[in-house]
Amino acid sequence: MSSPFIQALRDHMRARHYSKRTEKTYIYWILYFIRFNQLAHPDTLDKYDIVRFLEYLAVERNVTPSTQKTALNALMYLYKRFLGRDEKELQLEDFKRASKPKKLPVVLSRNEIRLLLAQLNGDYALCAQLMYGSGLRLMEVCRLRIKDLDIERLSIFVFDGKGHKQRITTLAESCVPALRRQIAQARLYWQEDKNAQSWEGVYLPNALARKYPSAPFEFAWQYLFPASKRTSDPRDNNKIRRHHIYDQSLQRAVKRALLKSGIQKPASCHSLRHSFATHLLERGADIRTVQEQLGHSDVRTTEIYTHVLNRSGKAVISPLNEL
Repeated sequence: MSSPFIQALRDHMRARHYSKRTEKTYIYWILYFIRFNQLAHPDTLDKYDIVRFLEYLAVERNVTPSTQKTALNALMYLYKRFLGRDEKELQLEDFKRASKPKKLPVVLSRNEIRLLLAQLNGDYALCAQLMYGSGLRLMEVCRLRIKDLDIERLSIFVFDGKGHKQRITTLAESCVPALRRQIAQARLYWQEDKNAQSWEGVYLPNALARKYPSAPFEFAWQYLFPASKRTSDPRDNNKIRRHHIYDQSLQRAVKRALLKSGIQKPASCHSLRHSFATHLLERGADIRTVQEQLGHSDVRTTEIYTHVLNRSGKAVISPLNEL
């Protein structure tokens, strides 16, 4: 049971349509900050306590720069948005930033992709094909809805990407037969739900359910990869809904497939997206095109894949060959 303060914070984020994952992450770091300060109420703390906490994470916990930044974002939300502190009060002095060498993305070869996909079945196989074939992130593929597919134009619409950005990405023609079967399976679940007494429609973000009250019950809005069972939604008065497949189950399935295929790389679901971008560039795709497919705001984020290409073993001829 959370405290009234944490529950009020949670309600504040839900009213502003923050994702379930962001809510969970922010609550985690805010609770960590409170415990770090011997359970002092955040309203009694100031920017110096924030700096002390951030430096503790960098120096004592040796966290990555992205982790430190996430903690900072959580605390800025707490103080600026929830507690309403003035911007000037929160201008942080220079502090110790977490610093770790930026890792190059793990990229699988085309043969490794084949080996990996051969070890996956059903929903998980199609999800992996979409992550590699369309450059989708883990949660983007889990959250796909029927309406997001344009099979005729071989396109996928991503409406709830990272940072709430939207984009259109390519759809591999080889995925079409499996997608048609998946749509048929999703329709069976939908028909089952319509006949159930307790079903209250699929979850819709950002108050869309109020704007389009019939949409949660329409097939187009259902998840492409629905969960096998209906469950209660704790974020919406415990309404009975059918959610999408669990992202961690997909992650575990890919990890098992990597082990079975004998691939000796620290790969993950995200490696399929990395491989999508790298293989496009290897085939001569323009970096701006790859940027649009991935949904990157800044082309510099996409340029890391050119570093992967430049640093591959084939980029330099070994002097051993001259002996």
